[in-house]
Amino acid sequence: MFVSLSLPLLLVLFFIMILVSMLSGLLFLHPRVPLSFVKIHSWIVSLPPLVSLVALVNPNGRGNFGPLHLDSLAWLMTFFVLAIGLIVQRFSIRYLMGDRSYRKYFPLFTFTTAAASIAWLSADLRLMVLFWGATLAGLTFLIKLNNRWKIANEASKLSARNFIFGWLSLLLAVLWLYQGTGYWQLASVLSSENVAELASWERTGINLLIVLAVIIPAAQWPFQRWLVESVVAPTPVSAIMHAGIVNAGGIMLARFSPLFNGDIATIILLVLAGISVLVGSGISLVQVDYKRQLVGSTIGQMGFMLIQCALGAYIAAIIHLILHGLFKATLFLQSGSAVRRFEISNQSNKQTSLLWSITGWILGFAVGLVFWLQSPGEGYQLISAIILGLSLSISWKQLVALGEGNIGRIAGLLMVGGTAAIYVTIHHFFYDFLQSTVPQGTQPPTVAVIIITCLLLVGSVIGSFIARNRSSIFFAVLYLWLVRLGEAKPKSVESHPSYLKQQLP
Repeated sequence: MFVSLSLPLLLVLFFIMILVSMLSGLLFLHPRVPLSFVKIHSWIVSLPPLVSLVALVNPNGRGNFGPLHLDSLAWLMTFFVLAIGLIVQRFSIRYLMGDRSYRKYFPLFTFTTAAASIAWLSADLRLMVLFWGATLAGLTFLIKLNNRWKIANEASKLSARNFIFGWLSLLLAVLWLYQGTGYWQLASVLSSENVAELASWERTGINLLIVLAVIIPAAQWPFQRWLVESVVAPTPVSAIMHAGIVNAGGIMLARFSPLFNGDIATIILLVLAGISVLVGSGISLVQVDYKRQLVGSTIGQMGFMLIQCALGAYIAAIIHLILHGLFKATLFLQSGSAVRRFEISNQSNKQTSLLWSITGWILGFAVGLVFWLQSPGEGYQLISAIILGLSLSISWKQLVALGEGNIGRIAGLLMVGGTAAIYVTIHHFFYDFLQSTVPQGTQPPTVAVIIITCLLLVGSVIGSFIARNRSSIFFAVLYLWLVRLGEAKPKSVESHPSYLKQQLP
């Protein structure tokens, strides 16, 4: 039977478990502690997410307590980050065995995820900025942990420069908010009375700083270079980076949502995120390296998440970042066994049934239209309808129209229907759970919605055109440009890790 715990008791348990996890990681650094202790450490690290899960489902786990703001979103993000960290650490026990820095990874993993979780529990802006900076610092040290490798050092330096720039932007925004309102508490700063006291130009300036603080760690264009070069980090580091850190922009924008009212900062966020969707998708298509494909995918997915935020659909953005985090962590942790197979089959030469293809386009258009008509006045609904229609049409073509015979098409149809049903179920569950916590943002100007819609449609048309004209000059130029965007700088490339030469006889 479920036992209801008081909020102070839950917090005491949570922070005790966090402290115990940190001490366990520090103990593992001592050379006299056997390597087998890492298994005990992994069990200890499972305690903080367990307590956060109890707090998430506990009716008494909500409210403000000192400098902490404990609502459904805060506990959900805390549980999500800590659970991803636990999975990555369990995976790293065998994957990183033999690495010279093996003992250092686990304390840094623990520190980074603990700092990120406390940042989203913070009600005090100073605490949030402090622990978000600690999270970025922990991630930087994880990237450069193999400091004997020149490439890892170069990647960490680039990441550090970007992170410092983004963190300083957030710090300036917080200081500006304090100067304008006189409060450090998030609820007081963002109250309607205090927000109304800010001049229009002040809100715009603060919003621009917040947007900058969000798009840099989210690796949005033109700040995607640090994520591209971070592929040299070990796979578990990439997993925690893509699954639990780069998607923090959605949480940050949701917390500061009362400040955004469709001003120039929102339009800039929309445009940069829209460009990032196209750039990230292009990088993932032209790269042959598996991890770089995932980097491009993350850039595009984070762009779409920020579009959701800019259009006021914060709940949808939170759902997106959770599902993306789980999906991307899975892809990274299986990357060691992923083999890209290029098979030449009859499927590449056969003509797709015209009837099945037309059916897919009609179905995609109809579903998108019905989805949009549910709320035709919302900009997010229009863009979601377009993406939903295109996604359904492409899925229909790949799984149904190109299916092998009737059995293959029936199986493809079941996959399309099953995936849609699962997504709708998960979406409604999280929507009902977060509806009272995550606010609905202000709709941006219609012109901004039109711009982003045209941008995505033009990108889709260009993609379809070049796919059918691969011998054109335009295709070659675009292909090489995307390859260049997805590759590291020359000084960050090494044919063979030079530090390994020292280990040769």
